[in-house]
Amino acid sequence: MSPSLSIIIPAYNEGARLSKTLPVIFDYLDQEIPDSEIIVVDDGSTDETAAVALKGFERAGRIGASLISVEPNRGKGNAVREGLLAARAPVALYSDADLSTPLNETPKLVNPILRDDCDLAFGSRALDRSLIGVHQSMRREMGGRVFNRIVRLATRLPFWDTQCGFKAFRMKTCRPVIEAATIDRFGFDVELLFVAHLAGLRLKEVPVRWDHCEGILDGSGQYAQDSLRMISEVRMIRRQARQGLYDDAIKRARHAVTHESKEEVVGMKDEREMIHVE
Repeated sequence: MSPSLSIIIPAYNEGARLSKTLPVIFDYLDQEIPDSEIIVVDDGSTDETAAVALKGFERAGRIGASLISVEPNRGKGNAVREGLLAARAPVALYSDADLSTPLNETPKLVNPILRDDCDLAFGSRALDRSLIGVHQSMRREMGGRVFNRIVRLATRLPFWDTQCGFKAFRMKTCRPVIEAATIDRFGFDVELLFVAHLAGLRLKEVPVRWDHCEGILDGSGQYAQDSLRMISEVRMIRRQARQGLYDDAIKRARHAVTHESKEEVVGMKDEREMIHVE
């Protein structure tokens, strides 16, 4: 029997965090979504990430658990795509390994997809900043706001936070977009949202709870260089769109929307019950 929800955890040198967060993940899924699976993608880690993940899987119980190892390190974007494309459920969600957005926020993203309100739902720290518990440094937070304004101007995406590491996908319609994506580092979220938007998929930005954890920005800590790279990648996305790189994916995504039936999507409990919201 196929799982009803796949959760993807991209991980680069996240052994210490996974030892703490995997038990939390399995406890949540066992109580709320037992017919689910978790996929950890080890992105060429140099620590014990893979071993810690496999050890953590001993607590999986009835939850499906698998590890994908990528060599060498390619970046969070590639890791997320690897996990999503390996997902067996009709709805897949990716979350940062540190659970900066707690998993009990999952219904906020998954239920709109199950209700057929959207094809892609993503967490936002910008829509309701009162939900932020632990803030980033003022410099990083202001830099993030500037970057999101640049994204809005460059892509015409009508959203305020593209970078939160908490996104859910209706895989039947989003798979072509994921397959066509090319950005492996920081700009991968923008690329996924941008191509999905061009394809006419229904996107929903959802305010979620969030707590900053040090090092979540791909582990580099080089904020100025990271910001420049992100802006460069946004330019690359625009250039690739002009060159027609995403045209086939857009066509296939639109075709999937046209031929999709709602019954194929609803796999968790009853379509009216959805997932329990705390």
